[in-house]
Amino acid sequence: MTANTFDVLNPATEEVIQTVPLAGLADVDAAITKAAAAYQKWREVAPADRSLLLRRFATAVDRDLENLAQLEVRNAGHTIGNARWEAGNVRDVLNYYSAAPERHFGKQIPVAGGVNVTFHEPLGVVGVIVPWNFPMPIAGWGFAPALAAGNTVVLKPAEVTPLTAMRLGELALEAGLPEGVFQVIPGKGSIVGQRFVTHPAVRKVVFTGSTGVGKQIMAGCANQVKRVTLELGGKSANIIFEDADLELAAASAPASAFDNAGQDCCSRSRILVQRSVYDRFLELLEPAVLGITVGDPADAATTMGPLISAQQRSTVASFVPDGAPVAFQGKAPEGPGFWFPPTVLTPNLNAPSFTDEIFGPVVAVVPFDDEAGAIRIANNTEYGLSGSIWTSTVDRALRVARAVESGNLSVNSHSSVRYSTPFGGFKQSGLGRELGPDALDSFTETKNVFISTAPN
Repeated sequence: MTANTFDVLNPATEEVIQTVPLAGLADVDAAITKAAAAYQKWREVAPADRSLLLRRFATAVDRDLENLAQLEVRNAGHTIGNARWEAGNVRDVLNYYSAAPERHFGKQIPVAGGVNVTFHEPLGVVGVIVPWNFPMPIAGWGFAPALAAGNTVVLKPAEVTPLTAMRLGELALEAGLPEGVFQVIPGKGSIVGQRFVTHPAVRKVVFTGSTGVGKQIMAGCANQVKRVTLELGGKSANIIFEDADLELAAASAPASAFDNAGQDCCSRSRILVQRSVYDRFLELLEPAVLGITVGDPADAATTMGPLISAQQRSTVASFVPDGAPVAFQGKAPEGPGFWFPPTVLTPNLNAPSFTDEIFGPVVAVVPFDDEAGAIRIANNTEYGLSGSIWTSTVDRALRVARAVESGNLSVNSHSSVRYSTPFGGFKQSGLGRELGPDALDSFTETKNVFISTAPN
């Protein structure tokens, strides 16, 4: 590896699978200039034709689905089942937004003396910065609505997980998208991402990642009043009341916290259990956690793969020091690979494992006494991204859902993200909304036009 390349590792074996060139500042500027030139023609493509191109892009992804999934298994350590779903999600998001060019309607607003209409005008060049935890779907959540709205996109994948994004860039060209409309530029955040922030031709930055970096991007974009969408950290609560189906809640909890080895901003890493059923819940949770199969992500029987890097494993391990209140812990392979076992802690409310985002397979279980206490504990965080509520009482489900400060909640399930519904966070978990019909408005400006009908 040289200063201008990056050795991409397989996190399950620690072997180099590809050496990727990294873009320098001149490369980024050239890509942005190309995108700005392509924008002038892309925005004028007839809505039906833009829709057709996006459908062709979706078809190309579908034909390449298994290849994309296998790339993600090797590059990100995702289980093959998850990786196939993720590639399918890119296809589905493209299909969903392929309808947008012909259906993103403006309004005719009644006014005196004339006719008033509004238009959704595209912004221009959009810079999309993608994290390493879900390289494929999060990329699609950014570029699909941006392209549908008439913008061009320059996408920066995370340094450690660039392979599927690079392949998506190739598939876009194979599908017939014009040169420059969708480009993928691997590189360092300090170079590529920062240039998205400072370059005047980039009219919006879409960033998914840590809250700390998101704040820096937001501050930098303020200098040009540049639009941003930020999807940041989380420390979501999984609230289990005494009237819940405890067996189902306990069986579902591991997937909500340990999917993708816990490297998920929506991870329900705080489990709040009503005190009267706390001990019983832990009894039910233990076999569910111990039943997680950690191993080769290419094996269909595997339910959890490795962490992304040695650095991430070290970070996660710091939350489980000697003497930590470990209730029980699963098993993980030894030898090469960035493995960490699924771990359940029973800390106090001030412990870092309960207050800080871990981004690994570590969950904290604490008791609460009543509904007010559950809401207070759930909201005692700077984050507000996701969460679950388990109860058999409809009125309680609605009360708690309205009271919890979070952008995405599910009742008696752990569903967080559907491409047809809005996704985003409260508080320091983000700014703006991705997915669903809401995303389109964030990639356009509303233009108001009044046409006088008054006689001369």
